[in-house]
Amino acid sequence: MLTGGARLAVWGDPIAHSRSPRLHAAAYRVLGLDWDYGRRQVAEAEFVDAVEGLDAVWRGLSLTMPLKHVAARHAATLDDDARLTGAVNTYLLADDGPRGYNTDVGGLARALAEIGVRAPERIRILGAGATATSALVAAARAGAVAIEVRARRPEAASALGVLGAALGVEVRVRPLDAPDLDEVDATLAALPGGTDLGGLGGDLASVSGPLVDVVYGGWPTPLARAWERAGVAAHDGLAMLLHQALLQVRVFVGGDPARPLDHEDAVLAEMRAVLVGD
Repeated sequence: MLTGGARLAVWGDPIAHSRSPRLHAAAYRVLGLDWDYGRRQVAEAEFVDAVEGLDAVWRGLSLTMPLKHVAARHAATLDDDARLTGAVNTYLLADDGPRGYNTDVGGLARALAEIGVRAPERIRILGAGATATSALVAAARAGAVAIEVRARRPEAASALGVLGAALGVEVRVRPLDAPDLDEVDATLAALPGGTDLGGLGGDLASVSGPLVDVVYGGWPTPLARAWERAGVAAHDGLAMLLHQALLQVRVFVGGDPARPLDHEDAVLAEMRAVLVGD
């Protein structure tokens, strides 16, 4: 069994808003691990020097924006989801260098299952940034065979089409305000939290299934309100946050996001209670 006072932290810029310290502290409390999990503001330009300055007591890092891409470039190894997305949100610090993982993908796939979206055929993704890349892989992992990506600048989403081909799914990239609307089983929104699509939001909601908006501050977002007005369920990003953190704990404890923890149901319940109580 793991013992000792290992150190971990979440890094990003900004970072004061992060709920990761409370989530991870809850997990290690249930597991009986005397691990210290903090937070640190680290800019992208400072990242490599900061990682290389850590001593042997450090076990791992959770990484948020703007560090996910530089972390992928600096990692000694990448798991499949990190390799596909080019983004890392988890470092397991090892003697041979940091091992990079992307638990956002699995976290979002688990969040979809939690709201009842299982084995979807068609998924719509709103946005084309780094989070949209993880959303596309998560949709494929959940079983989608056709994915529509809507972006303000469709040319910025061309890499998502290439990624879809690598995953064996059909990806159709369209302007965000394209008038013709196809029905889908669920929508994953990876847009800034204040984005208001006006009347288009309501039109999309009527044919887009339940919404999972990765935003979890300032809820409900204008997008969520559009779904609610259409009588369709809208979910914030807290379930994704919860499940990606659980997968990070698996990495930090056992080195594998696919290996369940001992007493995992109790760990997840305690993490969820902390999240709901915030």
